Amino acid sequence: MSTVALMWEARAADGRGNELLEWARAQVLAREPARREVLRAPHDRVLVITWWDAPEGLAAELPELPEPAADLITRAVHRWRFESVEATGAA
Repeated sequence: MSTVALMWEARAADGRGNELLEWARAQVLAREPARREVLRAPHDRVLVITWWDAPEGLAAELPELPEPAADLITRAVHRWRFESVEATGAA
């Protein structure tokens, strides 16, 4: 079994960081990931990481967060896929 992490990162329009954070937290995916974490960073950036059990690895079809409304963000959403090769510590 392969574990795939999908990373979704966006930067909010000026003064709209909390709104983007709440928007990201409210998104419902077509199915639930094994784990989901929502983080924030300076400059009103929001990062969502979802972990999936994916036998097909990086090629797996997995539900992803959509693009927010254009006026809520300063640029297109950045997306990355990673396949786990090692894990240590508590989950």
